[in-house]
Amino acid sequence: MPKNMVKKVLDSCSGPEPELKSAIENNPIPYEEPSKTASISIDDVGVKKLQSQRVPLEKKNQKYVHNTVVHIENEQGSYMLNGYGINNVLRISLAFLLNNDLLKNNLIFFVDGQKTLQEAIIKAFSWFSPVQIILDWYHLKEKCDLQFSLGLIGYKLTASIRSEIKHLLWYGATDNAIESLKKIETKNIKNQSEITKLINYLERSKPYIPCYEARKQLGLRNSSNVGEKANDLLVSDRQKHKGMSWSKVGSVALASLTALVKNGEYKKWFETKTIKFEFAS
Repeated sequence: MPKNMVKKVLDSCSGPEPELKSAIENNPIPYEEPSKTASISIDDVGVKKLQSQRVPLEKKNQKYVHNTVVHIENEQGSYMLNGYGINNVLRISLAFLLNNDLLKNNLIFFVDGQKTLQEAIIKAFSWFSPVQIILDWYHLKEKCDLQFSLGLIGYKLTASIRSEIKHLLWYGATDNAIESLKKIETKNIKNQSEITKLINYLERSKPYIPCYEARKQLGLRNSSNVGEKANDLLVSDRQKHKGMSWSKVGSVALASLTALVKNGEYKKWFETKTIKFEFAS
């Protein structure tokens, strides 16, 4: 985005808290121009796997079939993709980007904290420099809350610690948050290993944690919630009812048929067995 616009917002963010100025200004994640960006949300969603034979209840070890769902969006519209396996679906996503001439744009991936997913995206698009991963704020906040509940003593006693860490992360001051975690008094900790896990998670996720406040003021996305909605539309709404279980082929096929409908492609597919593979009008 225009530097003067970004600077004005960054000054506004750091104004009340000058001690965060350096962290906000030096956050490594740039501020993309929406009109020149393809926003991509990607996530796995699991449904119960169909057992080949009846299993006694006491021996039951539930397995799952995982669909990988992708939601791609820019000013032209949106499109949903579905398939089995992250690497396979990333290849399909690349084909869609190529078919729609979207590699002239920035690519912004919005993800949760799943390490394998982040690594797969980096590997698949390592050759393409204008690509960025952004960690969904909701998942980051939930991860902090989980580790705090496991690692700290009492909610009321440690409320200020929780609030401070999440405040720092909202402003993209990841190093400051890590230092604050390392300085928590022993009397407030019930399980140090859980706090260490959170520190390691933040260190690993630092390249994907932006200044969420600045992005909010600039009108940019902070969330993968449209991807979560795509999960519901393609998989969960139909396949996660009580008592349902699915084969891998059946689950992926039904979700893919649903994607045809949501993308406005189903008539062409049933008539010609081809699709436009373009944004729905």
